[in-house]
Amino acid sequence: MVAETNTSAELDAAHAEADALTTRILELRDAYYGRNESLVSDEEYDAMMRRLEAIERAFPELQGQDSPTQTVGGRAQTLFDPVEHAERMLSLDNVFSITEFEAWAARVQRDAARDVQWLCELKIDGLAINLRYEHGRLATAATRGDGVTGEDVTENIAFIDSIPKRLAGEGHPPLVEVRGEVFFPVEAFHRLNAAQAEAGERVFANPRNAASGSLRQKAEGKSPAQLELMRARISELRMLVHGVGAWANPPVAAQSQVYDLLAAWGLPTSSHFKVVPSIEAAAEFIEYFGEHRDSVEHEIDGVVVKVDELALHDELGATSRAPRWATAFKYPPEQVNTKLLDIVVSVGRTGRATPFAVMKPVRVAGSVVRQATLHNQDVVKSKGVLIGDTVVLRKAGDVIPEVLGPVVELRDGSERAFVMPERCPECGTPLRPMREGDIDLRCPNARSCPAQVRGRVEHIGSRGALDIEALGEVSAAALTQPDVPQPPPLVTEAALFELTVDDLLPIEVVVRDAETGLPKLDADGSAKRRTPFRRNPTAAEKRDGLTGPQPSSAALTLLSELEKAKTKPLWRLLVSLNIRNVGPVAARALADHFGSLDAIRAASPEELAGVEGVGGIIAESVRQWFELDWHVEIIERWSKAGVRFSTPGHLGPEAAAEAAASGVLAGLTVVATGSLEGFTREGAQEAIIAAGGKAASSVSKKTDFVAAGPGAGSKLTKAEQLGVRIIDAAQFAVLVREGPAALEG
Repeated sequence: MVAETNTSAELDAAHAEADALTTRILELRDAYYGRNESLVSDEEYDAMMRRLEAIERAFPELQGQDSPTQTVGGRAQTLFDPVEHAERMLSLDNVFSITEFEAWAARVQRDAARDVQWLCELKIDGLAINLRYEHGRLATAATRGDGVTGEDVTENIAFIDSIPKRLAGEGHPPLVEVRGEVFFPVEAFHRLNAAQAEAGERVFANPRNAASGSLRQKAEGKSPAQLELMRARISELRMLVHGVGAWANPPVAAQSQVYDLLAAWGLPTSSHFKVVPSIEAAAEFIEYFGEHRDSVEHEIDGVVVKVDELALHDELGATSRAPRWATAFKYPPEQVNTKLLDIVVSVGRTGRATPFAVMKPVRVAGSVVRQATLHNQDVVKSKGVLIGDTVVLRKAGDVIPEVLGPVVELRDGSERAFVMPERCPECGTPLRPMREGDIDLRCPNARSCPAQVRGRVEHIGSRGALDIEALGEVSAAALTQPDVPQPPPLVTEAALFELTVDDLLPIEVVVRDAETGLPKLDADGSAKRRTPFRRNPTAAEKRDGLTGPQPSSAALTLLSELEKAKTKPLWRLLVSLNIRNVGPVAARALADHFGSLDAIRAASPEELAGVEGVGGIIAESVRQWFELDWHVEIIERWSKAGVRFSTPGHLGPEAAAEAAASGVLAGLTVVATGSLEGFTREGAQEAIIAAGGKAASSVSKKTDFVAAGPGAGSKLTKAEQLGVRIIDAAQFAVLVREGPAALEG
């Protein structure tokens, strides 16, 4: 009796949870398919679906025919005329790990009872469309809808040039349905959102919503100007086809052959698919594009793996909502929803005041994101975000997280608008545009604004400048903004090379929360402090009579690295001076041409601009930099501390050009990307230049070699597409030492 009571209680609890999940999933589907709104992230939606599936497996009596796990997409909408598909448009089941994929593929292999060829293709994050061709002519174009009935969007499809109104060739079947995805290419999506923001219109959260919202527009009631804008937006859409529906007796035996036939008919097919002979090879395809998502012209959220043999499609069959011969591997989301906790303003080394979104930590594209730049006050306004909003966060490729916009439907009235501060949050100086027409506000107190000094000191220690170990973000903050009642060691960077152990030992900094920036507290309620440059003596040191605080390893490393930096190449010192517009390329050009800082300072603007790779803008920046007394003070104090602002044995421009022309890489362009064993990133570029070659930052048809290591990314993909020769780290070492001939044979 007790067991029966427990079972009944468990069933009641499962029933209540399943009902709640069903209601929520249907609400989300209505918003997604009917109103082009994403109220939750794909990850949250998938988690709800998987939980409902788990409940229905445990309690089969709870699974009805109208359960979201048994139905496809959204409900048929009424905005457009209904179109019944000749053959039902199914959805796909999902897997979320290689282990899950391998288990699915093993089941298919077992049920097939023969060798399986796997067709792997990218899963486009777009709007599913069904094109019905009758005797080669486009009859209707319809959205998927509920899988049985969709919406007639034929009139709008006509403005997408890549979709043929009449199929090429001859011998077309009386009826064939071609399925595919309509989408915005990434660049077109960004152009669309920029135009929407400029016009004060709602920006789209993602390309899929933008595609759906653009295609599902009605012409009725629009003015001629509005119609023109609508059609222009639709014309930016693209479509790729990925299968067929109703087609009696297709004259091919494999899905990949279907693609060949569709391409011959003039239909747009993807080049990103591959037929592989094994489960392991399919897994490799999945993993490759998981690392190279940003190399594709459109958004993808996974890979679809299908059985290539068409006969097996019939043999394996389908469930009520999905085929058993195909599955979708879903990548970790590049787009999620999270809470916007605050918008804070940060001042950088150039004085630019940048609003940052502080968010509830959320995992996206493989990493935890807590903040994202909002660029300036105009961008905050154009995105329409309020503090307290649920926002859509996107992390494109492997780089920068971006707040796309708010989920307006989830507002509860507690949200508040962001107000840009009038004064610098670090030094209190009034913010202002530095030039007429500037959107960005900057702090004009360049000399002593703690944020700007901190940023410049951190830049000095960076790899692109003096590459000083132990002079990173934490050390730069400690040196410029210690939270103790005494002046920081560095009011400007002028005293950097004068630092001593006695300067470092007293420094204390307040430990701050990474998300809020607020001080962390000790048990007594006081601000928690730490001393980054000192430590207590060890027991052995105490026995030797040392009782006071001792320098930490960080302090000793910093002082040692600063001493080494005094003789770094001139170009690195130029970069470290934070002269506007002078990066590594211009700094190398100036250093190679003039040989010393004194010669650069004495040169006229015309002489500076005449150096190849410099030009008038950089020449003017250099001239203006030397006009400020506190800049000159930096040079004088660094020089007095032993910094060498000259190149020993400088050859002069003509002799340097002759030396480069005689190098083993003379006339060749080389791109170094990824982690090359034996070389730092800058070291690889220096090796190319020293050998007389051009160290390029991007791959083009003019590139002769691409040296690629782990993490090469999109540059490797571009090299493969262009047929540029790719070499590894060992070959690169030979190339810069002996030249290209040494790589042959």
